[in-house]
This record gives sequence, C-alpha cells and structure tokens, in this order.
Amino acid sequence: MSPDPSRPDERRAFTPVEQRIDDWASRRLDALAAGGPGRRALVEFSVFVLKQAWACIFGAAMLGAIVAARLWYPDDAVLARSDALVIAAVTIQILMLVFRLESGRELWVILLFHVVGTVMEIFKTDVGSWSYEGDGVLRIAAVPLYTGFMYAAVGSYMVRVFRLFELRFDRYPPLWATAVVAAGIYANFFSHHYLPDARWVLLALVGLLYARCTMLFRNHRTRPWRRMPVLIAFAGVAFFIWIAENIGTAAGAWIYPDQADGWQLVSLSKLVSWLLLMMISVVLVTFVYRPRAPDAPEERAEEPAFLRRLSG
Repeated sequence: MSPDPSRPDERRAFTPVEQRIDDWASRRLDALAAGGPGRRALVEFSVFVLKQAWACIFGAAMLGAIVAARLWYPDDAVLARSDALVIAAVTIQILMLVFRLESGRELWVILLFHVVGTVMEIFKTDVGSWSYEGDGVLRIAAVPLYTGFMYAAVGSYMVRVFRLFELRFDRYPPLWATAVVAAGIYANFFSHHYLPDARWVLLALVGLLYARCTMLFRNHRTRPWRRMPVLIAFAGVAFFIWIAENIGTAAGAWIYPDQADGWQLVSLSKLVSWLLLMMISVVLVTFVYRPRAPDAPEERAEEPAFLRRLSG
C-alpha cells in the first residue's frame, strides 16, 4: 500500500526505507485486524519505535562514529581523530542524499541549523564554556568541523518526525511569535556572558506560547490519531539529547570545565539549554513543514487520562 498523493495526510512522501516500514506495518496490522487489542497495540508500538529509531538515524550514525573513534582510532594516526570524524560526518551526509534518505528541501533546514550551531560553537569555545581536542586541521578556531553535524542531527530528527508521524497541531502559536522567541533564545546564548541571563524568562515564554498546543500524530495511516501536549514532546526530546550528550562527553568528543579532572554526568541544568536550543530547530523546521491543524473533527484523538491531567 503506497501513500495516496491525493490525500492530504499522505502528501509528505516517504523515503524508500520509510515506505518499507510503512508497508510492513500495513501488512501486520491487516493480519492482526481480527486479533486481540493487545497484539494490535504491540505491533503499533513496534512501528512507533522503528520510526523513532529511523528519525534518529543521522544522530545515531554521528554518535556511533564518535564512540568508535574514541575506542578504536589510533592516537598516533597521521590523520587526527577530529579530522577523521569530519570526513565520517561528511560521508554520512552524502550517503543520506545519495540513497534519498533526505530530501533536498529538508537538507536546507539541516544546513541552516549546521551554520547556526557552528557559529555558537566558535563563540562558546572561545569563552571557555566547553572545549575540544586541540589536534587536527579541519576546524574553525578551536571548533572541529564535525560539531556542526551534531547540531544538524537535531534538525534531521525534527524534519523526519514531522513526516513520519504526519504531525498535526491544535492551537499552534503564531509563527511570528515563535520566531521572535527563537531569536531571543539564540541571542541569549551569547549575551548571557555579558548581560543578565534571560534563560528562565525565555523558558517561561516558551511555556506560555505552547501551553495550549496539542500535538496529534499517528504511527500508521490505518491507526487512530494519538495526541499529547507538545511541551511534553519537547521535554522528552531534550532528555534524549542530554543522554546523547553524556555519551559524547564520555567518549571525549568534548568536555565541560567540571569534567577536566575526570568524566562525570553532564549537569541536569543542561536540559534547559537543550530544550531552548531545540526550539530554534522547531522554528526552522516550520519553514519546511508548516504546522497543520487537524483536517477534520473526527481526527481529534482521545487523550489518555494521565495526559489530560498534565495538560489541565
């Protein structure tokens, strides 16, 4: 079963791998149509996990390269470890395009986030917020060029989940307002070194903007729409980025000042920083995939009780 381009819900074409996942899910769900709800729920959950894993493919490949370079790349190699990671990151990106795992339209957002992240990295390393190994030639100032790909991985994930889960939004805030807050967030990453830190004010603004917004998604086009407050989705993504950051620092890709004498968990306060930085990615993705309201009243999913309590 291929997506029907005449249907609004299926205009965002799947890549070949995504189509295979979707076809497998369709066959399994059809086969279990007469089965119990438990078996159907298990298949739907499996599809959800597969799609989430596929959405993370760029970030997972980058993280795998970082860990592999730390474990197995020789310290005395002619090519510095950081330069090898740059080559690996560029190779991953080329393969994503060659095998049509990303569209050209999506690539522009990913490249923009790449630039946004690299500019911030140059400033942050200069003021001592974190540091990288000093070897290698493929760098700008103290920043190895592979770091921009780590930011691009976040953008890659965001554009994929929009498409894979056919995201819809109830009461999405005005795009101009989200862009203004995202600009303020980016500016504060620089200005808080010289002016009072506005992160908590910005976090409150994010909460106010998205407090009434609900995200609707479905794991497969034949399954019911699910929903959750979008702020919970944002917090969940920030948490998994924090986990990835712990893996990256444990592998020595970069370190924070409090890790100079030995690795330790990245401070939980970084969750706020990642959530705020992720808002920049969210706004950039809306340039490619404009937030869409539910197409019809019947698509409004029944919200689980615990999420109703959380969202008030």
